[in-house]
Amino acid sequence: MATINVALIGQGFMGRSHSNAWGQVAKFFKPPITPVMHTVFGQPEEKPQAFAANWGWKNASTDWEQLVRSPEIGLVDIVTPNYMHAPVARAAIAAGKPVACEKPIAGSLSDAREMAAAAKAAKLKTFVWFNYRRCPAVALAYQMVKDGKLGAIRHVRATYLQDWADESVPLLWRFDKTLAGSGAHGDLNAHIVDMTRFVTGQEITEIAGAIAETFIKERTLPAGVAAGGIAAGRQGGGGKGPVTVDDAVLFLARFSGGAVASFEAARQATGNFNRNTFELNGTKGSLKFDFERMNELQWYDATLPRAVQGWSTIMCTHGGDHPYVANWWPDAHIIGYEHGFTNQAYDILRVLAGESPTVPIPDFEDAYQTQRVLEAALLSAEERRPVKLEEVR
Repeated sequence: MATINVALIGQGFMGRSHSNAWGQVAKFFKPPITPVMHTVFGQPEEKPQAFAANWGWKNASTDWEQLVRSPEIGLVDIVTPNYMHAPVARAAIAAGKPVACEKPIAGSLSDAREMAAAAKAAKLKTFVWFNYRRCPAVALAYQMVKDGKLGAIRHVRATYLQDWADESVPLLWRFDKTLAGSGAHGDLNAHIVDMTRFVTGQEITEIAGAIAETFIKERTLPAGVAAGGIAAGRQGGGGKGPVTVDDAVLFLARFSGGAVASFEAARQATGNFNRNTFELNGTKGSLKFDFERMNELQWYDATLPRAVQGWSTIMCTHGGDHPYVANWWPDAHIIGYEHGFTNQAYDILRVLAGESPTVPIPDFEDAYQTQRVLEAALLSAEERRPVKLEEVR
């Protein structure tokens, strides 16, 4: 069986998620190409050798530029803070390597545009880890919409609410615009914009209005390597620095098929630990998904006689009946967060072998379209006006 050497650029939370996926995918699936966990990159203070030993990487490196050019590497997987996505991706593409990259694709729209253009010019395969597409319930929702089960979609609601970013959290890279690009917007709204574009099969054409807010203006500088990365090297004992990204962004939008939509992202929505949701309301039925109950999909069939209409719960873990789950556990033995990454690793390997993925997998061009929506929403919030997507290129 063919193999491919993978280089992981970055560590942290996403490094753990991706490492688990590359280590598990050939155990549960039968991919046409087997991944080899060749080398992980990390900064010296992150102790990449220890990370490699713990997660099963054969080698560790502190020089990403040399690593992505290495003739031994066949796939570059980027999990760094957002500001590093573009330089790493451009270098890998220049070296002729397929690239997988965490979301959002970049910290800025211009970087995202350049990444998509470089990949297109080089005719290389690229992938973006919008992993929620790989939840069986979300993939099923996509199939149901594609099959016309909802009829014409008229109304979309999507939220991604968390509550981890209170005053006790230091100034991590996620709170620095130069490193992250944006806050809850790029971190959370990126997921639900991609997910609703994917499930509906439609594009967002206009941001009708948006509001952005930063509630905590300053945070304590972290001492040493903080969880999730280093805040621009600005480490200190007790000093404070400014927060330069949003804590919450809400916006209204229009889809190309005529639906109206609302999106909400917040990191300080108390009691919402990882509430990633969408609701689609159509002329023939409706769907609801909540990642905190990720194995379920709520379905309302309006084509039934009125007397028996009502919301039903689909348990999306029937092997053979629902996407991906036949490779995991017996019926109703539920799966978790990490399985979406393994499912995506499988689809990446299928695409690299010239096969079709289970459901569409976003490439750099697809992720650039999501980045355009994010940029339009920030522009709408800043200028307090509607913004058509054609304005944002």
